[in-house]
Amino acid sequence: MRRPSKQTEEKVADLTPMLDVVFIMLIFFIVTATFIKETGVEVNRPDTQTAQLKKTVSLLVGVAPDSAVWIDKKKVDIRNVRPTMERLHAENPKGGLVIQADGESKVEKVLAIMDAARAIGINQVAIAGEEN
Repeated sequence: MRRPSKQTEEKVADLTPMLDVVFIMLIFFIVTATFIKETGVEVNRPDTQTAQLKKTVSLLVGVAPDSAVWIDKKKVDIRNVRPTMERLHAENPKGGLVIQADGESKVEKVLAIMDAARAIGINQVAIAGEEN
């Protein structure tokens, strides 16, 4: 029997450093990604002449045409708006509140949301509108 010579052995590359780099890049992209917040309801915002872009928004509340309140893609009873906003505001206390109210929604719901926001200490309250 013949012994295999050393010339016929195959060279195998070590993939461990490459996998480390891929995992580090994956972690980097996950950490630096920005996540879009949505209310969970589609609203027709009223037109406005003085709309400004808000950069630090921690809470996004939607008011549907039937005046149903939506926070974080969940329909919320008006009595539970304040505790829900309190919990979400505690996660990011530096941001403000933006209310996306439909043009057909009742003003009373929007005012109740604004009162709840001020009661928990959110001073930056804005109502979303469409630029004309």
